[in-house]
Amino acid sequence: MERPRVTTKPSDETPVILWFRRDLRLADNPALNNAADTGRAIVPVYILDEAGDGRPLGAASKWWLDKSLRALDAALQQRGSRLILRRGDSESELRRLIDETGATTVFMNRRFEPDAWAQDAEIAHSLKDDGVECRGTNGTLLARPGSVLNGSSQPYRVFTPFHKALMAQAEVPTHTLGPRAISTPDHLSSDSIDDWGLHPKRPDWSAEFEGEPGEAGALAALSHFLKSGLGGYGAGRDIPSRAATSRLSAALHWGEISPWRAVAAARGAASDGRVPGAEAEKFVSEIGWREFSAHLLHHFPFITERAFRPEYDTMPWRDDPKSLKAWQTGQTGYPIVDAGMRQLWRTGYMHNRVRMVVASFLIKHLLIDWREGEAWFWDTLVDADLASNVQNWQWVAGSGADAAPYFRIFNPIAQGEKFDAEGRYVRRWVPEIARLPDKYIHAPWTAPREILAGAGLRLGQDYPRPIVDHAEGRARALAALKAIDNKSDPNE
Repeated sequence: MERPRVTTKPSDETPVILWFRRDLRLADNPALNNAADTGRAIVPVYILDEAGDGRPLGAASKWWLDKSLRALDAALQQRGSRLILRRGDSESELRRLIDETGATTVFMNRRFEPDAWAQDAEIAHSLKDDGVECRGTNGTLLARPGSVLNGSSQPYRVFTPFHKALMAQAEVPTHTLGPRAISTPDHLSSDSIDDWGLHPKRPDWSAEFEGEPGEAGALAALSHFLKSGLGGYGAGRDIPSRAATSRLSAALHWGEISPWRAVAAARGAASDGRVPGAEAEKFVSEIGWREFSAHLLHHFPFITERAFRPEYDTMPWRDDPKSLKAWQTGQTGYPIVDAGMRQLWRTGYMHNRVRMVVASFLIKHLLIDWREGEAWFWDTLVDADLASNVQNWQWVAGSGADAAPYFRIFNPIAQGEKFDAEGRYVRRWVPEIARLPDKYIHAPWTAPREILAGAGLRLGQDYPRPIVDHAEGRARALAALKAIDNKSDPNE
């Protein structure tokens, strides 16, 4: 049941600070609700701390953040408030606000990535020594890391039992709309978001970026998905030419929508007969996988740099800058791989099925370290999320928790033929081969000379030949796997 909140008229008491981070929304925001319950004026602030927040933001993430902060400020202004923007060291900027307002309480939703978690704790302890209380809540995940453990009080390492335990014991919060009115002091200065330079210039490479950042955009995406995608989600989510996925990943990362809101909406659609229950639960399990990734990173912070399964740190990776560049720019000669990489570069997004194919190609066909791919995705995805990015790359590499085995090597030709049978996805993103018949669209080098000529295609000029033979790349990957297996065998 929705529970609207009303901020009482501020007394003569000092205001409280509401520190926004990965919770850029007003509905279902426990930190905002707790701040409103004090009855005091609220100082909403976002601090751009490029040096202290752990890994610097990627370029595509900055684009999304720019739009999301503007949307949050507009929503706050509709309720009589505004978003204060500050740039610099988080603790220093908080202390400056405290000095300007006399605030003795900071409300925030906790972050659970290792560096962010440590920074929050350090700031809270430092401010407490000076009489300022930091009140942290969980506003980003279904459950706080550490609250879902196995029978031995240890973190789960396998997804299915984790997901069952999560759904059995996590407490579903009451849906809230946020306060109708928020009183904020007028005298506080704020940076101009235009001066932050989050939107790219000279050149502006974001012209084709997709999605509507902000809370309203997240709710619109969810509504569209419930009507058009959820009913056939299980099968449709694998077809890259269809708009069958939720496209909520960036909104979930920046907290423009609560994950519980997405879960409740999917289950609600199933309970009232709009979609099959199995389809709704498939989507819920994907939210659960995001959760699993976040919990794993919190418990095992080393996975951003090293393999979860240590034997994979001995993998004989190849140093091949030329092939890496071909992969990054969508010039590998394998259409489904190149389509995905071009979609990523031009829109800041890549279809999930294609993400697995391109990751497998880099790691296994090219035998290039998964960390190279993870770093590229971090910079180019608008939905770049540290836990999900690292966990998904390690899943493909076979080195992660509950990962696909390394010997599972996607055949990019077969993947294209199965999930893009009519070549609609490939033709959109690799137009130079668009006139090829469906039979050859996923393997242009197999087309007879007359077919290539009829399609106006000169292999090696208009479109590259494969940079690695599929069979040879597969054999090389399996030989590398055997090498690390031998190293880990105590009998060798």
